Amino acid sequence: MRRLILSDIHGNLEALEAVMRDAQGLYDEVACCGDIVGYGASPREVIRWARTALTSVIRGNHDRAVWEPGVLDSFTPSARIAVAWCAQVLSAGDREWLRGLRAGPFWGDGFGLVHGSPDDEDAYLEYNMDVRGVDRLLRRSPCFLGHTHIQGGWKWHSGRMQQMPIPLPGEPERVVTLVADVLYLINPGSVGQPRDHDPRAAYAIWDDTGRLLTYRRVEYDIESAQRRIVDAGLPQSLATRLAVGR
Repeated sequence: MRRLILSDIHGNLEALEAVMRDAQGLYDEVACCGDIVGYGASPREVIRWARTALTSVIRGNHDRAVWEPGVLDSFTPSARIAVAWCAQVLSAGDREWLRGLRAGPFWGDGFGLVHGSPDDEDAYLEYNMDVRGVDRLLRRSPCFLGHTHIQGGWKWHSGRMQQMPIPLPGEPERVVTLVADVLYLINPGSVGQPRDHDPRAAYAIWDDTGRLLTYRRVEYDIESAQRRIVDAGLPQSLATRLAVGR
């Protein structure tokens, strides 16, 4: 089985379409680690795609914030504005669909999905110190996560933790063979708002037959996504950051 692993699409239709074109023919089903909406100006279009395309999906904090106002307490001012706008433009059916998304973790057939961490869907696992002890929580390997918008991950073998290799600037992909007796926590990166100083949309493909993990990056029409954000009246900063990947 070849799974296309996505996370943090954040209502960025241009980035999503570029990823789907780039991944065409390389996968059998699609899984998502959450945050389908928020920040970007195309939540309706992205939800329309997600409702039919996703085989496995869990909620992110921005998905939850659309219907659970208390989540906004931890958001930046620009993120709160974007969520409020999103809640206004979505249909009742779209909001109900977001409300029905399951909380992570999701343990599937040979893989797992979390948004933040296996024991806290809102936790940010960004640095080595953040993932100490997380290997004891992994019920499936590989386990995929999002939330940080940073492509990468970690592996544990014989009690030793190491970071995963990712594509270098200018490289379209990095292929890694995953060893059967090693635990892996993999971040495919953000489709719609990368924060690792690489503005290209990020995703991963997991081929469990060959045990091959492919990290991929693809360029997309950033200017079009920026115009949508500005035209919607959303904060300019949400458009500006797309060009710098931060």
